[in-house]
Amino acid sequence: MLIKRFFLSLFQTNAIKTSKYNLFTFLPLNLFEQFQRIANAYFLFLLVLQVIPQISSLSWFTTVVPLVLVLSVTAAKDATDDIVTCCVSFQGEVLCEPPNNRLDRFTGTLAFSGQKYPLDNEKILLRGCTLRNTEWCFGLVLFGGPETKLMQNCGKSTFKRTSIDRLMNVLVLCIFGFLACMCIILAIGNYFWELNKGSQFTVFLPRLDGNSAAFSAFLTFWSYVIILNTVVPISLYVSVEIIRLGNSFYIDWDRKMYFARNDTPAEARTTTLNEELGQIKYVFSDKTGTLTQNIMTFNKCSINGKTYGEIRKPSETVDFSFNPLADPRFMFHDHALVEAVKLENPEVHAFFRLLALCHTVMAEEKKEGELFYQAQSPDEGALVTAARNFGFVFRSRTPDSISIVEMEKQRSYELLAILDFNNVRKRMSVIVRTPEGKLSLYCKGADTIIYERLHQIHPYKSVRADLQEFAGEGLRTLALAYKDLDEEYFEQWKQRHHEASTALDDRGGKLDQLYEEIEKDLLLLGATAIEDKLQDGVPQTIEQLSKADIKIWVLTGDKQETAENIGYSCNLLREEMNEVFIVSGNSHEDVKQELRSEKGFFNVLISFHHLTMKRFHACILFFFFYLGAEIMELEFLKTACMCKAVICCRVTPLQKAQVVELVKKYKQAVTLAIGDGANDVSMIKGTAHIGVGISGQEGMQAVLSSDYSFAQFRFLQRLLLVHGRWSYLRMCKFLRYFFYKNFTFTFVHFWYAFFCGFSAQTVYDEWFITLYNLVYTALPVLGMSLFEQDVNDVWSFQHPQLYVPGQLNLYFSKKAFFKCALHSCYSSLVLFFIPYAAMQDTVRDDGKDVADYQSFALLTQTCLLFAVTIQLGFEMSYWTAVNTFFVLGSLAMYFAVTFTMYSNGMFLMLPSAFPFIGTARNSLNQPNVWLTIFLTSILCVLPVVTYRFLLIQLCPTINDKVQPLYLINSEEIVRNNSKQQTKLQLLLMFGPNPDYTTVRKSGVT
Repeated sequence: MLIKRFFLSLFQTNAIKTSKYNLFTFLPLNLFEQFQRIANAYFLFLLVLQVIPQISSLSWFTTVVPLVLVLSVTAAKDATDDIVTCCVSFQGEVLCEPPNNRLDRFTGTLAFSGQKYPLDNEKILLRGCTLRNTEWCFGLVLFGGPETKLMQNCGKSTFKRTSIDRLMNVLVLCIFGFLACMCIILAIGNYFWELNKGSQFTVFLPRLDGNSAAFSAFLTFWSYVIILNTVVPISLYVSVEIIRLGNSFYIDWDRKMYFARNDTPAEARTTTLNEELGQIKYVFSDKTGTLTQNIMTFNKCSINGKTYGEIRKPSETVDFSFNPLADPRFMFHDHALVEAVKLENPEVHAFFRLLALCHTVMAEEKKEGELFYQAQSPDEGALVTAARNFGFVFRSRTPDSISIVEMEKQRSYELLAILDFNNVRKRMSVIVRTPEGKLSLYCKGADTIIYERLHQIHPYKSVRADLQEFAGEGLRTLALAYKDLDEEYFEQWKQRHHEASTALDDRGGKLDQLYEEIEKDLLLLGATAIEDKLQDGVPQTIEQLSKADIKIWVLTGDKQETAENIGYSCNLLREEMNEVFIVSGNSHEDVKQELRSEKGFFNVLISFHHLTMKRFHACILFFFFYLGAEIMELEFLKTACMCKAVICCRVTPLQKAQVVELVKKYKQAVTLAIGDGANDVSMIKGTAHIGVGISGQEGMQAVLSSDYSFAQFRFLQRLLLVHGRWSYLRMCKFLRYFFYKNFTFTFVHFWYAFFCGFSAQTVYDEWFITLYNLVYTALPVLGMSLFEQDVNDVWSFQHPQLYVPGQLNLYFSKKAFFKCALHSCYSSLVLFFIPYAAMQDTVRDDGKDVADYQSFALLTQTCLLFAVTIQLGFEMSYWTAVNTFFVLGSLAMYFAVTFTMYSNGMFLMLPSAFPFIGTARNSLNQPNVWLTIFLTSILCVLPVVTYRFLLIQLCPTINDKVQPLYLINSEEIVRNNSKQQTKLQLLLMFGPNPDYTTVRKSGVT
């Protein structure tokens, strides 16, 4: 018993903990994580400096208040996201492989009553699965808790950051360096000032013993680190998170991205990548279920060299009333196939018998004759439904048998073996024993795979031609084959199969060898062609994205002909693209040779690429695509990126991820991957910058791994051209303005240092310093960042070229940041020296002196607030009631707080905290003060207006060209609405035929 307990203790319990915190560890762990951010650690360091009296000239609350606010908001968000999940424990023993993250295979053996039973993936239920089509079962828990395959796959996800985030990290480091340089300059200034002027002030400001000019400069350096810290305000990071959260809500709330048929809204599953949606250069798309509906219909077939299923008039649909178990929703137009079934054509019967037996579909019959099929893939469901309507009805199955109704006769087949389908085999087979005792193997799969396993003397050229024709029409094809088995041989094979299936070492390889052995010398029965229609709006969406200079690559596992046909039907390929070439090698050497054979063509490509890129139409179709050697990767990438469209066919899920990684690695462009199935997860979650999942027919794997999700491919254009572009525009405007207002605020301190003896005295009131970013300027910039639009959504679709600036990083870059810094430097010079000159040797109306420090501080901060507010007005293109309220309300809040802070009552309550008693009422009632405010505001914005005017006239951007047209159009709409309202008023007042003399007398115009 002790030994058993010891071994059981080596295994995990079934309890799962997906949370990072608990009640006791939340505060320390969360603070530890938050202070790993450079900015938070930096402000904590400033707080430590501020409690040192010899260094700080600011009160501690100027840093504590914003720091505590940031930490609190972030902690609340982290606590909300953290969820704890637990389950009850079970126990069990079985001989199997150790815990791993492979969802596609399982190797184990169950010993029971002296017998060994193989355990494979078909006999394993993953955690979270729902058991259907059975009322009860016996089960044993093999892996518990974090050892389950689901949790083994829940490793750390790739942390995705936007290009703006990466740029911000670089800029913040540069700002820190610039801050250090300013502090060094001012510290040196303090050193020389102390040497030359400091001795004149020692009478009333005596130095402490041992304090030299050098030590004073050292203290001054740290004092100015505190004062000038607003070049990187801590409120920046809170504002960025709020903006991203708001833009995520816009996506969630967008009714135009809601798919009513499935009751599926769009969902932003992350809040950190919104602005990246406005910078996409490459879109990598799956085909089935992403561009198409993934709703399969049996369209055509080829049996014994004859094709069935030519489309005729819609009214001439086949009548299946002869079959009481037929699916009433199934439609077919070729009567010849039904006649062949009724005439008991042996090849046709064998064809549909194979479809009714070779599958893994489950049947559910709640009422007599009402069958419902549940299939692992829509293809299987369509094929089994077709066999059902043509008289071969799959009725039920057990682990050992399959029951079907053949032409109204019940028959039961003994199921001896299932040779599973996978992405490598690309086929599946079943071995059954007929009621008459005959052994048969039925196989269906990809045509190229089946061809390799056909009997040498069996002709299949006619079927091959039919398959090529089907694929050329964009239909999904499968080849069907069979063989009869010898009883003695099968018994030997079955014994070896049992041994291989119970082996713990290399079970998969041993089974593959046995499958290869028995799946040969097949006889071809025919081929099926299934139609998967395009989703609504796919061609228009691809055309719009192409106009926005977004490159679209389709990655599919379909045949070359099918992929090419879909490319034309979805407008990815167009008829004018006459330079379409195909690379179809299945090895590195083959691909290299084909690329070299096109050497002359590549020269043309390069020439067109450099000279007439916009008129160049080329496309590559990759067949059995190979990646590996770096030279081959670069050759492929160079060629593919010169083309307007790229389609990679016959690719595996791993190759999809490789293609995305290749472009991401070498092109330094923002990529987006979109798909609907589990085979798209690798490129959606782990490779592309942004992953989009489509909630379709293949489950929720892609959605759960995505950053954004919706129900239809056509919503992608709205996600990128509207939400993505607006988010990028808003974030860039926010950053430019935020840096401008804070650099301007900080640089005034720098200029003031040269006039206060480098004493680290602040130019503003301490309360203004505390509230500047938190109250006075917070809401206006947030309003702009949440509601800004250069044009509305309709015009965004009409002019998709507006998307291009985001791809080129034109709105916020190092160059834009440098311009912002220069603008701030100029504005700070105006904001300091104009009020300084205006206050010097100035008296009030009553003759009293007004040139004191507190009056100067009030005037400077008031001029600053007006200047940055007016600058914000120039930045905004879209004014709303909320924006207007935020802007005017913030100014009103400033004056209300200022008059309150500088009142007698506040001074009497806390004299040390509110020393500016009476300054507001004594300064702001002077005309020259308001004239100074007006003059500084004009001088601050005048260069901006001039620069923008010249830029629009000389080098207009696409936005400069479109926005005036948009404004004119908006004014016309408003004018027309006003006319309609006037007509309606006339109609209501005077009836349909008014007397215009009476109208004029009434004063209505």
